[in-house]
Amino acid sequence: MIAHLRGRLLEKRPHQAILDVGGVGYLVQIPVSTFSHLPDPGGEVRLHVHTHVREDALSLYGFATEPEKALFERLISVSGVGPRLAVTLLSGLDATDLNDAIRRGDSQRLVRVPGVGRKTAERVILELRDKLGPLDAALPAAGGLADEVVSALLNLGCTRAAAESAVEAARRNGAPDQFESLFRAALALIK
Repeated sequence: MIAHLRGRLLEKRPHQAILDVGGVGYLVQIPVSTFSHLPDPGGEVRLHVHTHVREDALSLYGFATEPEKALFERLISVSGVGPRLAVTLLSGLDATDLNDAIRRGDSQRLVRVPGVGRKTAERVILELRDKLGPLDAALPAAGGLADEVVSALLNLGCTRAAAESAVEAARRNGAPDQFESLFRAALALIK
């Protein structure tokens, strides 16, 4: 999986960028917030990347910051919210405002984003409200033990929501802060 790209910006549009990384051009879908952080074509770019694999496509979604990427990954864990809608939400509201709107249950704010209906907004709030805290505290730090365990569970076929819930529950139950112990405890909690 591609998790990070650094290269020269070839082209940029409000919802996509093309990066030259070692002679290979990567087409990366981006939210408007990331677009505003991009330099002019020819400049160096670093993007945190989520690789989305479907049976008929492999798509890259890039973000200027790790918390923005983590919020995107939380959004796509919601039933009925795919990567395009998650990018639309992150384009319509910056990550902090979106996080706050979900935590406060402000569905009207979400509905104002073009393409987001009332039912979708309510589902996002219902499924994520209790999982999000303040943006920096709620989103996992890159490279942490919990992230490594979640990644291992995802590789076994677990959904992101189930993997994150299991890791959190295993930690609450007193699992040691060692990869193997936390992994086994979380795996036992997967339903």
